[in-house]
Amino acid sequence: MKRIAFVVAFLALVTLGACVREGAESLSPNDGGHHVSIITEDAIQGEVIIKFDSAMEAILDETMTRSGGEATRSGIPSTDEVLDILGAYSFERLFPVDIRHEERTRQAGLHLWYIVRFDESEDIATAIEHLSQLGEVDRLQCNRNIYRAYNPDPNPRFISCAESESHTTRSVAWPFNDPEIYRQWCYINDGTAPIAQEWAGVVSGADAGCAGAWEVCTGDEDIIVAVMDEAVMWSHPDLADNIWINEGEELHAGQDADGNGYEDDKYGYNFVRNSAVTSWTSNGSTGHGTHVAGTIAAVNDNGIGCAGIAGGGKGHKGVKIMSLQLFDGMNSASLAMEARAIKYAADNGAVILQCSWGYNSAKANLIMGYTPGPATEEEWAATYPLEKEALDYFINCAGSPNGVIDGGLAIFASGNEYAAQSSFPAAYSGCISVASIAADFTPASYSNYGSEVLLSAPGGDLEYYGTPGQEDELYDENGVLKEQGAIFSTLVVNGVAGYGYYEGTSMACPHVSGVAALGLAYAKQQHRHFTSAEFRELMYASAEDIDDYFVGEKLFYMRHNSAGATPLKMNLTEYRGKMGRLVDATALLKAIDGSGRDMRLPNLYLAPDEELRLVLEEYNIVSATTATTANSSIAEARIEGGLLYVVGHSKGQTSLSIRCSDGTEHRTTLTVRVGAEDNGWL
Repeated sequence: MKRIAFVVAFLALVTLGACVREGAESLSPNDGGHHVSIITEDAIQGEVIIKFDSAMEAILDETMTRSGGEATRSGIPSTDEVLDILGAYSFERLFPVDIRHEERTRQAGLHLWYIVRFDESEDIATAIEHLSQLGEVDRLQCNRNIYRAYNPDPNPRFISCAESESHTTRSVAWPFNDPEIYRQWCYINDGTAPIAQEWAGVVSGADAGCAGAWEVCTGDEDIIVAVMDEAVMWSHPDLADNIWINEGEELHAGQDADGNGYEDDKYGYNFVRNSAVTSWTSNGSTGHGTHVAGTIAAVNDNGIGCAGIAGGGKGHKGVKIMSLQLFDGMNSASLAMEARAIKYAADNGAVILQCSWGYNSAKANLIMGYTPGPATEEEWAATYPLEKEALDYFINCAGSPNGVIDGGLAIFASGNEYAAQSSFPAAYSGCISVASIAADFTPASYSNYGSEVLLSAPGGDLEYYGTPGQEDELYDENGVLKEQGAIFSTLVVNGVAGYGYYEGTSMACPHVSGVAALGLAYAKQQHRHFTSAEFRELMYASAEDIDDYFVGEKLFYMRHNSAGATPLKMNLTEYRGKMGRLVDATALLKAIDGSGRDMRLPNLYLAPDEELRLVLEEYNIVSATTATTANSSIAEARIEGGLLYVVGHSKGQTSLSIRCSDGTEHRTTLTVRVGAEDNGWL
């Protein structure tokens, strides 16, 4: 049983599907004008999430301003009557005010979401029934925790940093000097990785296509990837240089230095405990987030450990990893905290959301112990409207209309239930759903598949590489996993930094996130601009069609079967058109050349007494000589060493003009403003 449980530990991070009460239906308010989601069996008692009608904005703003952000009532008489009945003791705006992004938060309607906490003895269905009668309420949703559907006690093939050593057993030289890179067949598969020595079915080229891509780009520190997972070990020696740091913030300082609504968030945020202290040592932590982060951005060419797809090297720094903790030991975040994490990513500079979690697929097998999740996009959106609005905010508001990408890329694992449908939110048409392949181009036996899947990537397939029905072949004499076909990356075990193997769509997903990050880094270096929809389409169009590999049958040993069981068969033709296309970093970078549009000088915003610095070369502005503002009492500007410096003086708006030695002129609008500009919000 222990060994079987260990294989389960290599599943993707997934939330359990909603377990709806037998016979329960969506509550319908009397006037039929509101949207009330299904009350799930695991709903958190004593909590309801409310979205108010926009007509209530002024009253809510006044209440929050008057209370300093902590209230027990809304200020809306009819709502407060119900809150009195429920014994409400907390009325809180769900998304903290970020003074830098409040305007777009309001445009998206996210400022109207509130969370109410009341007496737990009150029946939640009754509470929602009362609230649903109110004309000022637009949407109602219960809150619930998200869960992991894998064993939190893994026994990975762990290699400490001290054990890392150089190997040269391959036909061509690797581009970086990281000693364990030879294990990472998933980047450049030429048939010489350890998997080829243990299993004869390796097919050269079944990889993420990094070989040619690394010749022209290795990453860029301005590209930020938010890893929503267990905490990333920000002090890991092979990750530390590529960890996002919120400059100006300090742990344990007890202040919100940047005004984003979160105190001390130097390395990201722990949304499980509502704390800036992210933890990878809690009881039940598996190192999953650290493993995912390494695939994206383990530091390249530093002489230790492994490599990351966009980890830098050849004179360039790697992309940055922002750690947003949704799982802390045996504890997990609620839907409300998950939504906060998604918005935090967009508001703090992330352009890629890396999500190796999701609900179970609607076609998950009940006999195998899976509880089916949402079946359609409409059902998912109706059940979890807050989650959808938060994702839409990231997809539409991350990045910049003047930067490398306008909008964000939300990338999710498709799931590991052997199901013919992707899980949600991966299956949402605005997201990128990722399936998993083995080292021979075939679908991983556990991987979900379906028309919702956009891309595939290497994720390993331990049930395929071993002899079907002989479980012991997956383990060595110490009971730990062999490296057959799994994904090698950074890891932390019991607080110790090192490296190890995992498998799953959890591992396929960061390959796509890494390739996306590498593509955006290259686009930035080429001064190209894309919308998130354009870049998503470019990733798909440049990926490799692998349907021709889906021929005949594939045998595998399902982890739920005992040793000696009859091997199962996969009819590979059923996977055609349902695994998306295999992500290809080299092809993506080639496609970026000549695509998109030139980056242009952005409109600039700053506060009085603040100095802003802009690297003009990033906007294809060279040989700049002078910078002037139309109204120097509002702001002044100067050029030094190819950099534009702007200093704000007083509130207002003025034009900025930059002249170059070749006679060209670039103009933009400069706005100096203070916080909320008296709009009434905190």
